Amino acid sequence: QVRLVESGGGLVQPGGSLRLSCAAPGSIFFRDTMGWYRQAPGKQRELVSSITSGGNTAYADSVKGRFTISRDNAKTTVYLQMNNLLPEDTAVYYCNARRPGFDTWGQGTQVTVSS
Repeated sequence: QVRLVESGGGLVQPGGSLRLSCAAPGSIFFRDTMGWYRQAPGKQRELVSSITSGGNTAYADSVKGRFTISRDNAKTTVYLQMNNLLPEDTAVYYCNARRPGFDTWGQGTQVTVSS
């Protein structure tokens, strides 16, 4: 069973910052596209950002300019730096790794943006 281990969620005030981490096995990290998804109560899970094994990134329009995805090859970890957080960013954030024929998820970490 492949494990993606997430950390870094929590409660933050509007305008604040958080950094999420997702540690992956090397067999996954160096081959798959890694992504962060989120799911708010009553809503569908949506893609927030992704990064390919070659370092190409993509972002949802709602987070462009505020969130940055990056990867540390030495630690086989993907990060999501979230700045200027808004109440509408409140959700459970999930790490994902995928390639054709393979798709796996982390357990999720709660991010709550509230004053």
